[in-house]
Amino acid sequence: MSQLESKHSDLALLLLRVGVGIIFIYAGWGKLTGIEGTQEFFGNIGIPMAGIMAWVVAIVEFFGGIMVLFGAYAKIPYLLLAIIMLVALFTTKLGGEFPAARLDLMLLLTNLALFLLGSGRFSVDYKIANR
Repeated sequence: MSQLESKHSDLALLLLRVGVGIIFIYAGWGKLTGIEGTQEFFGNIGIPMAGIMAWVVAIVEFFGGIMVLFGAYAKIPYLLLAIIMLVALFTTKLGGEFPAARLDLMLLLTNLALFLLGSGRFSVDYKIANR
């Protein structure tokens, strides 16, 4: 890989992290500030321990989104957010229209790709590893 390609790869990873991070921060904040509705929704779709799981998902989405945005200890949130998207697909999206599943599917695959590729040079993880 040429130096130019490597630089563009790091920029591409940064752009992916910014987009995914903002989406999850926004989604997590919405769940945190409307936790009762989130708990009710989770209960209605059959999520076990809906009250607790609503808090878990809200916290993982919000704080995981922040960690993804900055690329800080991001391997864990990449996996947790991918799992959340997989559950969302199976509990609310599959069996319906494909347009309803597009964003969840893209977020699932993007988190898995980021997990495999890492956060890139423009991240806290990179700075920590290269002190």
